[in-house]
Amino acid sequence: MATNRTFTMIKPEAVANGHIGAILERINAAGFRIVSMKKTELTSELAGAFYAVHKERPFYGELVSYMSSGPIVAAILEKDNAVSDFRALIGATDPSEAADGTIRKEFAESKAKNAVHGSDSDENAEIEGTFFFSQFERF
Repeated sequence: MATNRTFTMIKPEAVANGHIGAILERINAAGFRIVSMKKTELTSELAGAFYAVHKERPFYGELVSYMSSGPIVAAILEKDNAVSDFRALIGATDPSEAADGTIRKEFAESKAKNAVHGSDSDENAEIEGTFFFSQFERF
């Protein structure tokens, strides 16, 4: 059963390039409500823990280094069918394959630097949201 919350994070290069406002505007325009949000910076240890599922993959080290290279904006979003609707809004992981009008098509630099993270399931949305926000930060 689909839930009405998902997790996202605006990645370091999108933050560095000044795209926070434009990305949040797209999220709001698509009908999402921002439940919790914070700008923070991941240490290598925290980035490694967040992406632990990819630990055995060849890109893991680069991913951890990249995600700890600068500030990110983490947010919990709310909307009916939040996970699937957000995945549609952000587009394909590879911006060259992303549909026109998607966040990644407009703001991503590459498949590795793809501007935003979006949870791929209701289960992962809960896990990822909890990773960044305590129960007291979520309303």
